Amino acid sequence: MKDYTLSELLNRRLALLGERNNLSLLEQCLHGIERECLRVTATAELAQTPHPQALGAALTNGQVTTDYSESLLEFITPALKNPAETIDSLDKIHRFAYSKLGDELLWSPSMPCPLPDEEHIPIAYYGTSNIGKLKYVYRKGLALRYGKTMQCIAGIHYNFSLPEDAWALLKQTEDFAGDARDYQSHSYIALIRNFRRYSWLLMYLFGASPALDAGFLRGRKHQLEQHFDADTLYLPYATSLRMSDLGYQSDAQADLTPC
Repeated sequence: MKDYTLSELLNRRLALLGERNNLSLLEQCLHGIERECLRVTATAELAQTPHPQALGAALTNGQVTTDYSESLLEFITPALKNPAETIDSLDKIHRFAYSKLGDELLWSPSMPCPLPDEEHIPIAYYGTSNIGKLKYVYRKGLALRYGKTMQCIAGIHYNFSLPEDAWALLKQTEDFAGDARDYQSHSYIALIRNFRRYSWLLMYLFGASPALDAGFLRGRKHQLEQHFDADTLYLPYATSLRMSDLGYQSDAQADLTPC
């Protein structure tokens, strides 16, 4: 069996952070979550109602807002040191939102519920201020470029950062020609590059979107199978259709490679 060893740089960093005086730095990392989900009716149809006033203004509420569609809620936790507190914060935001939705429900899967024709998918509205109009026009552009259907795919964003003292410690032991900010930027790009390198494994282990509503494809060719009912398509060993070529795609982002 081939002997796989960690890089010298990674070994050195792990040893440094593992020293007794430095272990506490890892407890100061910040963790945040942004979670999206569609508002739907009791019959699992896309909600056509405006963003509920009881949730606050989508433009200014820092914890409950909308993403692409007026029906696509986004819950945002603060960045916290304890991951358990981050999850607890998300739970509280969920409970608050549900208490204000009346008869509507939250669609949990990332792939959307049965959607109406594109002209009936509402774009998020943020009022008549300049920034509100800018956000609306931006979403109009997304509709023209990618279509409204794809923009109804929900996602979860995980925000992570190391404390400033950790970066200062790591920089002292490395031969880097640049200031502290340049070093952080360089290192975060390296982290993103490694994430992209192993993202296939994360999708394989944790992906949970093996099925989608047949209407989502809008007549596109596919290799999915019908199994549960006439309106549901799936693949028996699929883990994340959301991250497949049938899911959320951006040609502009696909051409970007962290250097």
